[in-house]
Amino acid sequence: MKALVITLLFSISIFAQKTYQKKYFEDGVLMEEGWINNNQKVDYWIFYYPNGNIKNKGHYLRNEKVSYWHYYYKNGFIKSEGHYVGNSRNNWWIFYDKAGKINQKHQKTNGQKNGYCFYYKNNEIVKAEEYKFDKKVKEWSDIESFKRDVNITGLL
Repeated sequence: MKALVITLLFSISIFAQKTYQKKYFEDGVLMEEGWINNNQKVDYWIFYYPNGNIKNKGHYLRNEKVSYWHYYYKNGFIKSEGHYVGNSRNNWWIFYDKAGKINQKHQKTNGQKNGYCFYYKNNEIVKAEEYKFDKKVKEWSDIESFKRDVNITGLL
């Protein structure tokens, strides 16, 4: 009998299929939705604030955030966006103010600032910094001095 149960459970797990899941807040407002495969988040997911606006959205691979993600303020404006690799923020990340205007762009490696960071005012770069694994190594108080010091091809 024990062998039959183990065989049955093994057979069910082999044929487990990807399913779409929705979870709700206590008041019935949608909290999150996305794909589950073998009890792990996979593919595209959307998470919501209790007011119904999107909180964040992006892709999973075996319960880890991957690919491009978007984060939003409660008012619906975009808050940040960027790449995940292995559940860590990597490559370029863009940060916005509560009105939806870009205020910063950072290069990241494993969630840490690593590379250049640009700071904006009225959609224009006003200063730049360089980081090595979250430690600031250089700062430029204006974009012209940055351009003089750095080969900017493809950065701006």
